[in-house]
Amino acid sequence: MVKAHETHVIVGAGLAGAKAAETLRAEGFTGRVILVGEEREQPYERPNLSKGFLAGSTPRAELFVHDSAWYAAHEVELRLGSPVTRLDRGEREVELADGTVLRYDRLLLATGSAPRPLDVPGIDLGGVHYLRKLADSERLRATLQTLGRENGRLLLVGAGWIGLEVAAAARAYGAEVTVVEPQPTPLYGALGPELGEFFARLHMEHGVRFHFGATVTGIEGEDGMVLAAQTDDGEEHPAHAILVGVGALPQTGLAAAAGIDIAAPEEGGGIAVDSSLRSSDPVVFAAGDVASAEHPLFGRRLRVEHWANALNGGPAAARAMLGQEVVYDRVPYFFSDQYDLGMEYSGHAAPGSYDHVVVRGDAAKREFIAFWQGPDNRVLAGMNVNVWDVADGIQRLVRSARPVDPDRLADPTIPLADL
Repeated sequence: MVKAHETHVIVGAGLAGAKAAETLRAEGFTGRVILVGEEREQPYERPNLSKGFLAGSTPRAELFVHDSAWYAAHEVELRLGSPVTRLDRGEREVELADGTVLRYDRLLLATGSAPRPLDVPGIDLGGVHYLRKLADSERLRATLQTLGRENGRLLLVGAGWIGLEVAAAARAYGAEVTVVEPQPTPLYGALGPELGEFFARLHMEHGVRFHFGATVTGIEGEDGMVLAAQTDDGEEHPAHAILVGVGALPQTGLAAAAGIDIAAPEEGGGIAVDSSLRSSDPVVFAAGDVASAEHPLFGRRLRVEHWANALNGGPAAARAMLGQEVVYDRVPYFFSDQYDLGMEYSGHAAPGSYDHVVVRGDAAKREFIAFWQGPDNRVLAGMNVNVWDVADGIQRLVRSARPVDPDRLADPTIPLADL
């Protein structure tokens, strides 16, 4: 039983950590709540770093999870700008970089993920960017504005969600954009070739150039600044700035050093937790990007790197920390905005797990729903593109795990609720 005098420490002051702190108080916990963050910024939401904030349409103040007065008003202690460097499970202590030692009764690790580094010659030149933090987005936005004014060139390494969203923002500023991607389409691992080709056409119509089937092997510069990148097929791509977007790695170092179980690479490689988000240490929990959680619906561990997982996983972990019965079985969900296209994706259809894709609506007009079905015609995932108020219906189909006739699935006259 959780006692009033206990201390709950949350390591990671992002969305998952902030929502966990909020939930602890909302559920009536009166003990000490300490939220520790590596950055000096108060907890903020990351999606707009590659969307509205980067594009200049979302004000900085709208990024933050709570206003600055909320933490004091709810007696949540913020320890910002000093990351945790050591976890001692025996003593139930964490040590911060400034030497502060905090004792905990329950610990939540919400340490997130970090951009996967690109290890090639020239990577340290000025003008090479990664995008994970608010400061990264501020620097990149200033760069895109300059490129737009000067007709400059941006090279994107990787055609994942971050790369494509940045490409859309860069084109809106007027920059020239080239994308280098080793797979045959954008989003190949996330959506497969069918929908990957759809996103390729979208961006090419907006002037983005793709170079598929190649990897960047080196970056050239002059006076410490980027000039071009080389690819393994012998091509050279002029660039005044480069964004590296080749995936993210869960920040498991603290947990691993303390002997907490880490999931296998095929399970996402995050901190291994059960369906209540509890780790191999019964008083240590994990949520958000860093957690590889047993998912009852899919019958395997999943590590989900999207906003909704942090939004919902943080509160679920907080309730489990309070001793409540928790089964975290949310259908994975994410969204993206690129040019005049908005989309939502619900479910999980890993490469090789689906049999075919069914399209309902008009893909040529960019108003449709795509469904990924397994060999048994079970709906594994669905993506609505410029079609709204259907995500709940798609999630019900995914959750039902029942076979659905592909012809009925493709028929827009049949409501999703009737399938």
